[in-house]
Amino acid sequence: MALSAFIRGSHLQRLIGVSNNAAALFPDATQYFNHIKSRSYATSTDEIKSIDQLSTKKPEKKISKAMLMYLQRAKEHDEFMKKEIVEYEIGKRHLANMMGEDPDCFTQADVDRSIQYLFPSGLFDPKARPMMEHPEKIFPSRKAAEFDESGRPFHSMFYTSKPNYYEVLYNIVDKIKSLNDIENSLIRQGTLPMDRVNLMGTVWLLKHEIEKQVLENISDFEYNYLITSLERLCDHPLSRRATDFIIKYRKTVSTHSTEVVVPPLEHDSTGRPYITVQNCMRKSARGEVTIWGNGSGKIIINGYDIMYFKETHHREQIIFPLLFTNMTDKVDIEATINGGGPTGQSGAIRWGIAWGLRSFVDKPTIERMRVAGLLTRDWRRRERKKFGQEGARRKFAWNKR
Repeated sequence: MALSAFIRGSHLQRLIGVSNNAAALFPDATQYFNHIKSRSYATSTDEIKSIDQLSTKKPEKKISKAMLMYLQRAKEHDEFMKKEIVEYEIGKRHLANMMGEDPDCFTQADVDRSIQYLFPSGLFDPKARPMMEHPEKIFPSRKAAEFDESGRPFHSMFYTSKPNYYEVLYNIVDKIKSLNDIENSLIRQGTLPMDRVNLMGTVWLLKHEIEKQVLENISDFEYNYLITSLERLCDHPLSRRATDFIIKYRKTVSTHSTEVVVPPLEHDSTGRPYITVQNCMRKSARGEVTIWGNGSGKIIINGYDIMYFKETHHREQIIFPLLFTNMTDKVDIEATINGGGPTGQSGAIRWGIAWGLRSFVDKPTIERMRVAGLLTRDWRRRERKKFGQEGARRKFAWNKR
């Protein structure tokens, strides 16, 4: 150790001596050699490595304020979505347990069916009906980062203020150019190209649907310009080759009408109008109801009057459709019912009366009946007992001690 210190000291003396001689020969270099004397030299490998790391360390990139704000918003949004997804999964498992099904195999279709079974609703507006869907479908999607840490935009059309919209227009032009090249090559070969896309049964997306797809707000003029450009692409003789691109901006139209056709009235030998509603059901009750026009309000159930039902609320179920349509003293009711109990039988007759009264009232009244839930068949049944429980929902009593 002493020997290595002596050797380093001798080398240092030689260096100082050389520097003094050089200063005498070259006066301009005096400042440089003074700098060498004042420098500290590394005496170990660890110090040398630390000096090398400091010399090779790159300066940190500065993050723009816009990127900082985006990262903060993205972090908050991700935490919010994670929380909502966890709550959705927990709720789906609870719902599966209530329905007595396997939570691991419980799909979204099963969720919708369970919600419709547990919370039947006759509300007109779909937004007012109970629902349970995945958070990714409920909450709108967000744009990804449009610029890097230094603030440089990723998208080449960022400064157009609507990069996704103009990118769609650019892709349309690119598709048309590529189809023109293919068309020219086929014409040189002596082939007349004719392979247009088939758009039967589909229509263009509406403005708000296009906005949701491109995640940007567009004006009416821009929407019409986009549809015109897409129609020009569809008119190309080889537009079938771009079917996958075109179909993204079209939606399928249902081929059947959702309006239910009201059956016409029938007449007996005396000319009295009537209508018979078959397959009236509620729980285990089954039957049919015949409504006679030009009546006085007589109600006959299995050969008895309305006192066939002992409870008042069962008789109110029968009369409610007549009171709602103001047809209490204008028609006669004949019902044949069997099976089930008084609740199921009264519910089946109520649905049969409401379904048959459509032939005696106008369309506005039918719409009011539908909104009130009179025309909706009640598919609810007794919920089955669950294994390991005392009943459908009731649990066995449990005491800790």
